[in-house]
Amino acid sequence: MAHVAIRGYSYCLNHTPELGLHYGNTPYTELTSHGETEFLKGLAGNLQSYGEACCYPPNQVFIGGMELDDLAVHPSPMYRNRLKEGPRFGKFGEIMPENEFLGLMDICDVFDLIWLEEGFASDVSAALAKHHLFSDRIMARLEKGHPLPEIDEEISRHGALPLYFHGKIAGCCRKGHDIDESLSAHVLLENLASKAGSVLALLHLLESTGLSPSDIDYVIECSEEAAGDMNQRGGGNFAKAIAEIAGCVNASGFDVRSFCAGPVNAMIAGATQVASGARPNVVVLAGGAVPKLFMNSRDHIKKEMPPLEDCLGNFAVLLDPDDGSCPVMRVDALGKHSVGAGSSPQAITSALVLEPLQKIGLSFADVDKFAAELQIPEITVPAGAGDVPTSNYKMIAALAVMKGQLKKEEMPAFVEQKGIPGFAHTQGHIPSGVPFIGHACEAIREGRYGRVMIIGKGSLFLARLTNLSDGASFLIEPGAGPGLRGEITKDDVREAILEVLMDLSKGLTG
Repeated sequence: MAHVAIRGYSYCLNHTPELGLHYGNTPYTELTSHGETEFLKGLAGNLQSYGEACCYPPNQVFIGGMELDDLAVHPSPMYRNRLKEGPRFGKFGEIMPENEFLGLMDICDVFDLIWLEEGFASDVSAALAKHHLFSDRIMARLEKGHPLPEIDEEISRHGALPLYFHGKIAGCCRKGHDIDESLSAHVLLENLASKAGSVLALLHLLESTGLSPSDIDYVIECSEEAAGDMNQRGGGNFAKAIAEIAGCVNASGFDVRSFCAGPVNAMIAGATQVASGARPNVVVLAGGAVPKLFMNSRDHIKKEMPPLEDCLGNFAVLLDPDDGSCPVMRVDALGKHSVGAGSSPQAITSALVLEPLQKIGLSFADVDKFAAELQIPEITVPAGAGDVPTSNYKMIAALAVMKGQLKKEEMPAFVEQKGIPGFAHTQGHIPSGVPFIGHACEAIREGRYGRVMIIGKGSLFLARLTNLSDGASFLIEPGAGPGLRGEITKDDVREAILEVLMDLSKGLTG
């Protein structure tokens, strides 16, 4: 089988400005290194409200509340030209407010690490009880809460990290071990936040596909966090921990890590398992990374713009056998960045774009849209990183010119026609191609696209183990009908024979 169906997809954002203010890596290291600086005061005084985040156009595109074509022509800067209305829910998922997300983190906690203040716990319980995805079973996991003095003592005497909402202590995250850094409160907070985001995406995926949690066979998780202890720091397993909370009692799973290329590699791992018949279905999912919150905020504050990196991104995608009714992921033309491919932008683009197309006899022109590194330009440009998506499309266009498949003067049109605007937060693994899967599949179903390519690229050198980069890619196309896939039944054969006999009879009597 060379095709695997993309049966469903979900995309959610968790608006978490106060988690970012206190535990995003940039503000956290600023505070621990230099104390309360002017930058931190400016950051705290310019946080976006939940309503502002919902009305920010890229956020609506991420959850399916706004179309990509509309984003491409929306006036910029978009943070000054917000939408008049910003619904919480889109066709792919939702933007969850921070108080509810802290409650969800408590729901996802199985070791009594998250303590919520009792008044806050009561309020958030009432809010989450109204959520259509949270069953009585899930809500029963939410604690009743602790008195504030108990939480204060846990913070002051036992190394717990305070959790805030509207500037007040709403709870804390406790450490899991006295000396194990892998079980410190800081690491566990990051892991629980990632887990909670994935659970939310998985619940939305189950709703949109109409599946029961017990229908899920396998889960592959591909965030950027590492779960373990001092003996095995990245041992895992996020995937099974997420499946447990969502009630996927028949599922197993494992984690995939490859920095920003992780989600595309995870999609390939899931698709090949389905294609081989090893799994009847696989869910690929990931939650966001708390350290990436406000990563570029220093430059945002300097330029007197709101710090936009206040959301954790998460997604879930369901893969199962192709039956002709859904867009499909091809597993016969996968791009990979090999050890010897070279690390120049040209070499990476050739390995991930040109080579898989050549393998199946296609050209650059045969792909309607390319999706790679879909960071929001309004976040990256002020920080000096440029418009990352557009840079990728220009490199693809330049390679097409080098290979004689495009004229130099046609490059601007190529970039405009085959590129898409960035709409994903700087969560590392989240922007690399996967946010486009939902929009791409919707467009393929409607006949607007015939073929798209999803590209993930990773920076392995960040781990100080190698100077190599990483990358992977795959194609999405319309699903073929049973006849086009070569599934011939006895009735098909019988009808074909009858047609031949009738033609022969006509020839003999003509």
